[in-house]
Amino acid sequence: MKLAEHYGHKPSDELPMLFQRILSNTTLDWFRRQKVKNTLFSPFSDFQSDAEDGDEFDLLESLSQAEVAPEFDNPQTTRERAQTLRAIEKEILLLPQRQREAFLMRYWEDMDVTETAAAMGCSTGSVKTHCSRAIHTLFQALTSKGIKL
Repeated sequence: MKLAEHYGHKPSDELPMLFQRILSNTTLDWFRRQKVKNTLFSPFSDFQSDAEDGDEFDLLESLSQAEVAPEFDNPQTTRERAQTLRAIEKEILLLPQRQREAFLMRYWEDMDVTETAAAMGCSTGSVKTHCSRAIHTLFQALTSKGIKL
């Protein structure tokens, strides 16, 4: 689709190279998105049950019934996790506004690039740039504080 939409006017001998580049970039974008998404956040859909019995899914109920691993039952570990989450929230708040908006829409609200661009009133390239810069800034800030992701 991208080839037809953006490069339909190009000579036919250039189309195979353009197609290869579009395919490569799209694949890399997808893998980058998955890596960041899986590293930082878990969408609520991951917690939904597979049963199709019509029952409403309750995340809090499932978490209260879940087995707690011994390493997370420790009060010190719980406190450290809470401190880590506060540090992450603080660093997100320190991001420039556009980076914070793009980051939260893409990875917290689970919006795709096009939806985020429409909501922010900018191009998809700008969204990708803002997200990339936000991730890089967060990674550096958290790593400097000794937080390993």
